[in-house]
Amino acid sequence: MRAHGDRERSQLMLQPPNSSQKNSSTPSINPGTYTPPKTVAPPVEQATIGRSLVIKGEVSGSESLYIDGRIEGSVNLADNRITIGRNGTVAANIIAREVVIMGKVQGNIQCSDRLDIRTEGGLTGDVVTPRISVEDGAMIKGSVQVRAAEGKNEKHQAQHQAQNQAKPADQPKAIAATASA
Repeated sequence: MRAHGDRERSQLMLQPPNSSQKNSSTPSINPGTYTPPKTVAPPVEQATIGRSLVIKGEVSGSESLYIDGRIEGSVNLADNRITIGRNGTVAANIIAREVVIMGKVQGNIQCSDRLDIRTEGGLTGDVVTPRISVEDGAMIKGSVQVRAAEGKNEKHQAQHQAQNQAKPADQPKAIAATASA
């Protein structure tokens, strides 16, 4: 008798609780577990200039750059992001797609996407960018020119030219129609 009772108990232990009450069409979900979504994007390639590094001259490349040291000269990463960390100091003109300033920059900045100056950041120089964000507490001294992005500007110009070309073509027809009447 005892063996029969142990066998029944072991079979019940192998089954999920309340399995007889659940509908077989609903999947069982355990609220205590979390499965993070899998990302397909490759990791971001980013070079780092450490706190103790000093670079004098021209910096260029084809990957994003995090600056926590000092750069003097020029920085040209036109298709990438440049982040000046809290310890970073840059005395250079910067050309990049996106610039984030948390340290100090002295020089002109030209962005093709956006400039973001965080609370601890400071900029002394002129800026040309389609988008700019300056947080409370950030310092900026210089001129700021907010221009439409190159792709948007070209599209707008093409539409404007198409409208202007259509108008002169319509006017001679109207003149010709009134001259023959």
